[in-house]
Amino acid sequence: MGQLKAGDEINFIPVSIKQAEQAEREQLASLALGNAYNSEISAAPITTPIVKTLASDVYGEKVVYRPAGEDYLLIEYGPQRLDIALRFRVHALMLNLQAQNIAGIEELTPGIRSIQVHYNNLELPLERLLAILEQAEASLGDIDQLSVPARVVHLPLSWDDEATRLAIQKYNDVVRKDAPWCPDNIEFIRRINGLDTVEQVKDIVFNANYLVMGLGDVYLGAPVATPIDPRHRLVTTKYNPARTWTPENAVGIGGAYLCVYGMEGPGGYQFVGRTLQMWNRYRSTTEFTKPWLLRFFDQIKFYPVSADELKQIRKDFPRGDYPLKIEQTEFSLKGYQALLDEQQESIQAFKVNQQQAFEAERQRWEESGQAHFSVEEQSQQSATEDALADSELAIESHVAGNLWQVMVEPGQSVKSGQVVAVLEAMKMELEVTAPSNGVIKQLNQIQGSQVHAGQRLMVMETE
Repeated sequence: MGQLKAGDEINFIPVSIKQAEQAEREQLASLALGNAYNSEISAAPITTPIVKTLASDVYGEKVVYRPAGEDYLLIEYGPQRLDIALRFRVHALMLNLQAQNIAGIEELTPGIRSIQVHYNNLELPLERLLAILEQAEASLGDIDQLSVPARVVHLPLSWDDEATRLAIQKYNDVVRKDAPWCPDNIEFIRRINGLDTVEQVKDIVFNANYLVMGLGDVYLGAPVATPIDPRHRLVTTKYNPARTWTPENAVGIGGAYLCVYGMEGPGGYQFVGRTLQMWNRYRSTTEFTKPWLLRFFDQIKFYPVSADELKQIRKDFPRGDYPLKIEQTEFSLKGYQALLDEQQESIQAFKVNQQQAFEAERQRWEESGQAHFSVEEQSQQSATEDALADSELAIESHVAGNLWQVMVEPGQSVKSGQVVAVLEAMKMELEVTAPSNGVIKQLNQIQGSQVHAGQRLMVMETE
């Protein structure tokens, strides 16, 4: 790929696993001899991506195997729904394969109802790997009796934090003004879940025990978690389109899952607040024996702190100066099933009310025209760019992006280098400054409008 340059064209052709294996062997042999590799590969017929399926009536769950290139295999269990029992099945297989210590298996990456196997196809051919995996499924035994060591990790949460409110404001200003979840994500969560007050949303979040089912969901150790008690499972839609910016360690809910964002970046979960760091690459502390804080099957339990308290916590925690309360426990599938059985009637009533509220919210979107979003050009205060007098200067956008903030008004005096506007582009905030001393004469673009490189933002009269 390093041989490619701008203007080159690429054509992809389908190849079989066997062709890919042979091509890799030939390439390695060529490199060992210092020769160029120029082998031609003929196209293979495009067939099903599924290489093997195990029946649920034999193995308890339907198991589907899909290759992801010649060195990865994705194993999927059961239907696509939230089922903690399927996560246990994934965990049981991972433990089984780790105990076997199979030569050629390099890494196991579990998901919610799947696990990805990274293997060396030159050492462990796919056919042999599939045979090993089927044998492992047969030996898993009664998953319902499985329990795993776990921890209850108590984390501070700044409810409706100022950083998340800023992200919502930016989204409303420069991405989508009519989104049903703006300007208040928590009110949206209340409405779509059929709750009476936002205090009920808060009570549920702080009373829930969130079971960590995956890590790295949004980079750098970010947990994807769901409440153990189904009556605590708030559901939401995600942002459409996604945010361009999310503060580090924002806490949000998307679908039935909660996530703590490991780093700044785009995102789509509905905010409830912000917590401390999930990742610490520079320092080992009592909590950070690894760069990531949480582990599979940890339970997250939030407690409230103020925004100012969280700022200090975020300074202290990576240095090991803010100890967390961590309790040792275990999570039992049998105990979880007992909860479901005992509270079946209450859980069903909660789900029915929740579903009715969800459908009513979607119907409101249809009636208001909010259901189908399309990007529209923002209106501009001035569509034309008139010629300037000798004493006038145009202040232009130096990149394509959104006009996030206009910091001045017509008639305002400015100094050379003063920030007059802020652009948002490529997930960054870029300042626009006055080129000289003078007075702002007119604004050519409204705040929130999309602009292109070289487009006039305002005109100033120079001194």
